[in-house]
Amino acid sequence: MDDVLRRILRSTELLLLDFDGPLCALFAEVPAPHVADRLRDVLSGGRTRLPPEIEHSPDPFDVLAHAATLGTDEAHRVEAALRASEVDAALLAPPTPDAHNLVRAWHKTGRGLAIVSNNSREAVNTYLHRHFLAQHVHVVSARTGPDPRLLKPSPHLVEAVISTFGTPPGAVTLIGDSASDVVASRGAHAKVIAFANKVHKRRTLREAAPDLVVTALHDAVDCARDLGPWRESAPRTGDCWECSRKI
Repeated sequence: MDDVLRRILRSTELLLLDFDGPLCALFAEVPAPHVADRLRDVLSGGRTRLPPEIEHSPDPFDVLAHAATLGTDEAHRVEAALRASEVDAALLAPPTPDAHNLVRAWHKTGRGLAIVSNNSREAVNTYLHRHFLAQHVHVVSARTGPDPRLLKPSPHLVEAVISTFGTPPGAVTLIGDSASDVVASRGAHAKVIAFANKVHKRRTLREAAPDLVVTALHDAVDCARDLGPWRESAPRTGDCWECSRKI
């Protein structure tokens, strides 16, 4: 496994990290089911009957996706409430073991680093600034509106980063902890390392057929520390609407 991991990372010019899971446990202190309850209250106000699968779902993104089917106003209201909850959660979220070390080690290689997340850009930036990581991350490609069609498993957020950097997709690798990360990466023709940070995820992630499944990030940190710069090149320029800042 170490040899496969090293081969993948050696061939990676642009590393993409999912946010919730690979970088931190976003909803550790603000549980996702409680956020879903809040979104249901915003959507229905206790007056509208929701479909059973939405009424009982612990996933806030299920509520957001349902709101988007009801209309623009409903989608915007629910997304705003989700964004606020995510920012609150980001202020309390504990780091994933070795994730910050990976961010810093990768930055030292001079290769590109981006966060690609279905969570809101505000939540990601809140976390990065809270932990003094923003200076190590070139781009944040994350949710900026209520349209679930732009979120993973769509390749949209991945493709936005690839386009901004102008990196060949074959030199791009995403580390993500869900099957949707694998599908999004494949759709963008990028490589993907599945991070099975929980035992129950291992089978699902293997079935999604990523390039590699890992259960911890410490080996990736060691690999990054052994890497040299990708190549000498002119400073990158550009912007994309999901990005937190120009690069």
